[in-house]
Amino acid sequence: MAETRLIAETVAALPGSAAERFADHVAARYKTGEGWREISYADAGKAINELALGLVDLGIEPGDRVCLLANTRLEWVLAMYAISAAGAVVVPIYPTNSPKECKWVVGNSTAKAVICEDEGQRNKIEQVRDELDELEHVIGLDDAAGEISFDQLRERGAGHDPEVLAERQSNVEADDPFIIVYTSGTTGPPKGVVLTHANAMSVCQVCEELEFITPDEVSYLYLPLAHVFGLTVPLGSFDQGTTIVFTSGDTKKILEEIVETKPTYLPSVPRIFEKLYAAAMKMREQASEEDQQRFGEAVKLGVEVRQRRERGEQVPEQMAQAFDQADEQIFKRVRDLFGGQIRQAVTGAAPIAPEILEFFYAAGVPVLEGWGMTETTAIGTVNLLDQIKFGTVGRAVPGAEIKIAEEDGEILMRGPMVFKEYWRNPDATAETLVDGWLHTGDVGELDDDGFLKITGRKKDIIITAGGKNLTPANLENDLKQSRFISQAVMYGDRKPYPVALVTLDPEEIVPWAKEQGLPEDLAELAEHERVKELVQQELDRANSNYAQVEQVKKFRILDHDLSIETGELTPTLKVKRNVVYERYQELLEGMY
Repeated sequence: MAETRLIAETVAALPGSAAERFADHVAARYKTGEGWREISYADAGKAINELALGLVDLGIEPGDRVCLLANTRLEWVLAMYAISAAGAVVVPIYPTNSPKECKWVVGNSTAKAVICEDEGQRNKIEQVRDELDELEHVIGLDDAAGEISFDQLRERGAGHDPEVLAERQSNVEADDPFIIVYTSGTTGPPKGVVLTHANAMSVCQVCEELEFITPDEVSYLYLPLAHVFGLTVPLGSFDQGTTIVFTSGDTKKILEEIVETKPTYLPSVPRIFEKLYAAAMKMREQASEEDQQRFGEAVKLGVEVRQRRERGEQVPEQMAQAFDQADEQIFKRVRDLFGGQIRQAVTGAAPIAPEILEFFYAAGVPVLEGWGMTETTAIGTVNLLDQIKFGTVGRAVPGAEIKIAEEDGEILMRGPMVFKEYWRNPDATAETLVDGWLHTGDVGELDDDGFLKITGRKKDIIITAGGKNLTPANLENDLKQSRFISQAVMYGDRKPYPVALVTLDPEEIVPWAKEQGLPEDLAELAEHERVKELVQQELDRANSNYAQVEQVKKFRILDHDLSIETGELTPTLKVKRNVVYERYQELLEGMY
């Protein structure tokens, strides 16, 4: 564990301390029409102070809520720190939210101002503004996105006495709310999770102790900042004075930008790794049987050699030579897909297959699986470079305590990162925080070494008519290992056997269909016998890992993929099981 030296006690004071200590360091790189540009910590600090004073000039008081409705970009982070520096409370809104969903967050938090990214986001607010009595100001990152623009807000603040901010920041207590994050929620209206300044600074503490963000780090950030997993990056980076590379916003260019900018740290949801792994498996399938066997042996060898080296153990000469050969022929090409400089990547927010993690670890791109929730400020457990067990989400981070409830296997947690309360919802708070322990709703197991394995969500468990408890996520994830399958949703509560809905991955199934001389329309392919046979083969492979009673007996293929826009996925790409069950009830019931 590394020594820690937090540069501030609250998020309100963090950008000022960072600007002073790391003045000439590059705080961020961001893309414009002219290419990549940089901003220093000194310049970022100046912008944050002027924006914060602009908010003060608008009448934002300490404790007021200010919403942020924008995609991941530099200005999001500058706005977040400005809101906090003014003593106010940040309230993110997912940019994919509908006007009705925006109304809920702005109204429930009684926000006084909303910062909108562009005209499209502003229009959502304008559609519901008559129902938002507390809302006084709409500020735009772009000129047309608000009654006052970001630049005008800075101008308003530039002439103000900075002592006003110093006084506000000195009055912010560690236990005061820093941010209210509305859970994307797979059921019911989102609840506002109140995270304090102490919660946020505990993230910085953990990043330092576990050397997750080190002083020379370059982090590539594409994750939504309305989700706490994404927020860990600007918090840890400002504490250490390191560089954040912001996505240009084009999801199709993420891998291209990673190669261009050569980050050392990549936090990500599993989808990027799953896609690259699927591409590698496609190449493997096209190779001879002998080469396929060699590929599998190379992955085992890569894991073995890298783990030995991580533990400081000697690697036998013959093994080292075989590894060097595999590294040159296979692994180097994988590292180059990530820019060649990745020290570690972290995956969370959804499960990932151990085989994928082993592949990337062998290739020298260690993808460390972790687990956390909005209510734990995104941190809870994580694998480390020198403490890794594939198939687990690692050990408890420093300061966190984890235990398993004896009666139902629920994971309980306490520590400085656990949230304060649900905003204006004491009943939900009392249900979730019991005697200081957070009842997470996840079910899991702790092994003798303290590594946690997530086995499911309490509310997702299916109990068959025969009384057998099934965890849908396990077989669903096995099915999703197929490059042809995008999503799989198991169904079968109180039914004689489980069934599943499957969606096809357009990027994989369409080229395959073209090769086979089949139609290239997704809806047609969903009904085609050849595609049904293909999915059946993948289901047989997945089913073979489970007892007869746990196996999916029938499936149906949807004619489209699940998406955030249709309300079937959360912004972190988790399936909204209740929405899917309700929407496709007839199709599901028709399989019995």
